[in-house]
Amino acid sequence: MKILIIALSGIGDALLFTPALQKLRQASPNSKIDVLVMYKGVKDIYEKLPQVNNVLFHDFLNESKYKSLLFVLSLRKKYDYTINVYPSNRKEYNLISWLIGAKHRFAVKYLRKDFINLGFLNNVRIEENDKLHNVEENFFMIQKLLQEKFDSIPPLQIELDSNDLIYANDFLNELKIQKDDLVVGFHPGCNTLKNHDKRRWEAKKFGELAKIIIHNYDAKILLFGGQEENKLKEEIKIVANNPNVINVNTFSLSNTAAVMKRCDVFITNDSSLMHVAAALKLNVIAIIGPTNLNYIYPWQTNYKVASLNLDCSPCFYYSPKPLTCSRNDIKFKCIKELSVDLVFEKFEDMIEENFTLKNLR
Repeated sequence: MKILIIALSGIGDALLFTPALQKLRQASPNSKIDVLVMYKGVKDIYEKLPQVNNVLFHDFLNESKYKSLLFVLSLRKKYDYTINVYPSNRKEYNLISWLIGAKHRFAVKYLRKDFINLGFLNNVRIEENDKLHNVEENFFMIQKLLQEKFDSIPPLQIELDSNDLIYANDFLNELKIQKDDLVVGFHPGCNTLKNHDKRRWEAKKFGELAKIIIHNYDAKILLFGGQEENKLKEEIKIVANNPNVINVNTFSLSNTAAVMKRCDVFITNDSSLMHVAAALKLNVIAIIGPTNLNYIYPWQTNYKVASLNLDCSPCFYYSPKPLTCSRNDIKFKCIKELSVDLVFEKFEDMIEENFTLKNLR
């Protein structure tokens, strides 16, 4: 079999497909499995996975429509199966799958805006279920392709090579982080497309949280995120006003993941790095506002959720329309009124349950 995984929707979604990919390769060891991506972070993940034969990278966001069309047509009729990674409820992704022209085009049939986004261009589909995790939706597609049911679903997979580990070791040594230090990772960012920045907890509150954690536990706080999130990280540093708050800038996603491995606890918005933390089996505190938690909770790792659990939540389901809030009192109240005290309470619970502070490692 020649199989093309269409993983165009981002880093987190790509990671949440890796359990399905593991089972696909296990059940079909002689198949050719290629992956089509358009983000360098996704390329970084999949190039290191042993289940993948080739990673096909094309910058659809910045290349002309003409060049992108030529690229897609160059793949036409080269695959027996295409699989649109869940979630990918966009007409562009469905059109790409159709143009590639595989005989079997797997995707999820979405409960919202499926027809208008040309979901019917895929000819083998499973029904979306709001009670399922994204990992499970992907897994059920693979079960349908293989016509086989599996007893268990694997964890997320991210592979780090020796260069990544050497980079992280040098980085941490330069910071003089000791074996017994309590290290806490923060990720204050998330995707900004389609108003998704409205899912972010305020950088100021991350800064206030850092002050409290350092005061109570003398922790080192590592700030993660891409170059576009440096403004958020600088705001945290200004509010915290403590040398124990350290900005982490790396050269690749796998470098970032290698440094993240040292974190005892990782506190994060609903973001791609939340899923990287889950893949690394970190202790995760997920700050969740409007998103359906069933879809995205940290998979197969120890985690706690900081959320207001308002009656109107969740209101964010997958579709290409911008994120909006229908409340009449406080827009995006679910994230704006989520307090520092609540997140710190989750942090203390995590520490009490999982660590002896005198001997963290």
